[in-house]
Amino acid sequence: MQSLTAGLVDLIEAKPISDADYHAAALFTLDALANALAGRLTKPGAILLDWAAAEPLTMGREALLLGGLTHILEVDDLHRASVVHPGCVVVPAAWALAKRKRIAGRALLRAILKGFEACCRVGMAVGPAHYKIWHNTATCGPFGSAYAAADLLGLDKPQLVDALGNAGTQSAGLWQFLETGAMSKHLHAGRAAEAGLLAADLAQRGFSGSPQILEGDKGFFRAACPDAIPDRLLADADAPWQLRQTSIKPWPCCRHTHPTIDAALELAAKLGNRAVESIQVNTYTAALDVCDRPLPTSEYEAKFSLQHCVAAALRDGRVDFASFDASARSRLADIRALARPAIAEPFASAYPQAWGARVSVRLDDGAEITAERRHAFGDPENPLNDAAMRDKAGMLLRQAGLERPDALIDGVLAMANDGAMPALPGLQ
Repeated sequence: MQSLTAGLVDLIEAKPISDADYHAAALFTLDALANALAGRLTKPGAILLDWAAAEPLTMGREALLLGGLTHILEVDDLHRASVVHPGCVVVPAAWALAKRKRIAGRALLRAILKGFEACCRVGMAVGPAHYKIWHNTATCGPFGSAYAAADLLGLDKPQLVDALGNAGTQSAGLWQFLETGAMSKHLHAGRAAEAGLLAADLAQRGFSGSPQILEGDKGFFRAACPDAIPDRLLADADAPWQLRQTSIKPWPCCRHTHPTIDAALELAAKLGNRAVESIQVNTYTAALDVCDRPLPTSEYEAKFSLQHCVAAALRDGRVDFASFDASARSRLADIRALARPAIAEPFASAYPQAWGARVSVRLDDGAEITAERRHAFGDPENPLNDAAMRDKAGMLLRQAGLERPDALIDGVLAMANDGAMPALPGLQ
């Protein structure tokens, strides 16, 4: 009987790629790169850039740099069923390698599609208990970066299995950073990108990895996944590419806050001048596990606060980069204190297939207004169209200091028609 990783290789290699798949991959690549460029102009971004400049920028160091930068602003993509941010791991690894190998166009996008597929399928199999301690992007990401790199390197099936084995043994990344708002989350994305590159590069040279890295007695599932669901790894082989089932984040904060924001923005238009007496947020367990944060003391904590995000959406009618700074945290303290999040159906049992929330606001005249989202804006069921994707990329690129971002946007999207890799300002 072949191993799970060998089965994963067979599944991915058998999937056809359509023109629409290549176009989608270009859009997701654009989203990741725009995030990376905007991430430079932050404190952790400055530290990463300083670290990168201290020594020659090898391929692995570039992947770590790009991965870390992509994940800083909390507005990169998210695959719900695996709770993995694949773009911040797969795209940096593939980009760093493709640049050195002079590979572009559809070959690069094909590798990114396959990398998304690998890390998302592993993520769907880890089970919900894994996420309580382990950061899925960090632990499952190396499988995706390794697969993308292996595809670009032209590895055969045994080499691919070796690459995935060596990727899995590097899996790491703990949620403890949330307690103090530490910068480790960005390191998670960067290390996952770098680890996959190393795994594929070594596999090309004959460096073996365990074929049973997932299901073995001392493998990933046994070590870190108390309720793993191995059957999910290879389920629905004919489903659309997992990249096509990945969500795009329109707001720069934790994705678990987005259904709440989406519902609250609907209510903001109905408030008028009436005062708010209480705010009830009903959602799913993971949202509270990660984002029940009534008194955020930093910009980062505010991005992981259901209470703060619903307050910003209700009072300001928008959520953007300015919604989380010290001024906003002070200005919104009174309405934030009125928010009470709780686990409730149907959202609890629908997760992770659906990430939903209900916001109910009681007003000073006794009226109550309610809005509900089964799927947040940006989910595959409620997606951003091409124009909205361009708009989001433009917002990020202007945040990065590019006054005219259209040339870079057009260059990335042209790769769907086999165009060359465009240069990344400030990261070349």
